[in-house]
Amino acid sequence: MTGELPLRTLSSKLVVVARASAAADYGAVLDALAEGGIRSVEVTLTTPGTFDAFASLRAAFGDTLDLGIGTVTTLGQLERAIEVGADYVVTPITSSALVERAVNAGMPIIPGGLTPTELFASWSAGASAVKVFPAGQVGPGYLKDLRGPFPDIAVVPSGGVDADSAAAWLAAGAVAVSVGGPLLGDAFRGGDLGALRDRAERFVAVCAGSERPEGQSA
Repeated sequence: MTGELPLRTLSSKLVVVARASAAADYGAVLDALAEGGIRSVEVTLTTPGTFDAFASLRAAFGDTLDLGIGTVTTLGQLERAIEVGADYVVTPITSSALVERAVNAGMPIIPGGLTPTELFASWSAGASAVKVFPAGQVGPGYLKDLRGPFPDIAVVPSGGVDADSAAAWLAAGAVAVSVGGPLLGDAFRGGDLGALRDRAERFVAVCAGSERPEGQSA
């Protein structure tokens, strides 16, 4: 059985998906995210150079951040993620081969899926959690429906999750939320890193339950 998700990821209930034009762009953005209280970042294989940069990212941020590798779609990519020491891996797909290999290696894995069949197939195979993707197409009410037949399933919604919906997904029982553009904004395109830090702080507060989205009352 594969291990649980890393403690910082579980306790913060928030994964930031960092998708850059080049791995050289990661450092300054991850630094601002860490300053804003983020404790788990998924760097993606759609970013050229991610594997080559991973050791330096671990050295710089390993004491502060859980560092996962995402957009894993092949066994070769999974093996490389294991070799470089990812804290967890994330896939956008449902693949029994990927889940089986990760389980055997003791690597926490969050495989993607949308239908009940896809999600349950990965969960029952030993996935640490399952990624509802694209979450924006179904909404938090979908998790309530899933919990009818699958009461124990651990869900991480991804795709279109903003601060408002993050709170709603967590209230519906998600173990964490996966957030990209609504938090990162233009940070990888030369945007204000101070503003990124401020957005990070708000998302952290929302996921910790200390701030309610606009329009909601206690």
